[in-house]
Amino acid sequence: MPGLLRHLLLVCAAALASAGCSPETVPPPPTDSAAKAHLLRGAPDLPAEALQTLALIHRGGPFPYRKDGSVFQNRERRLPQRPRGYYREYTVPTPGARDRGARRIVSGGHPPEIFYYTPDHYRSFRRIEPRP
Repeated sequence: MPGLLRHLLLVCAAALASAGCSPETVPPPPTDSAAKAHLLRGAPDLPAEALQTLALIHRGGPFPYRKDGSVFQNRERRLPQRPRGYYREYTVPTPGARDRGARRIVSGGHPPEIFYYTPDHYRSFRRIEPRP
């Protein structure tokens, strides 16, 4: 569902803009009142870096980490079972970390139609989706 991805991008852009991020790095905020609500079900406390990663996913990169966009194999089976290649993983930078850290966004579908956030390197997941 490309519409879901676009809506997530608009939600992310509005949240980043309200946080004072530079307009050069953030797409313009949405203009319709439904999108201005900029609330995400399942992730009201999503870190700003996760919102930036969602925006990068929508734009197709460029991604700062070599493994971004690689197949997530769901070995832990904490997400619904899907064919290999359905899920892709992306790094959510952790301020102060010397490596990729533990935070990730996992998307599902081509184009992405579902998104999950994990703060603890795949031990737990929260689904990210726009509010109705």
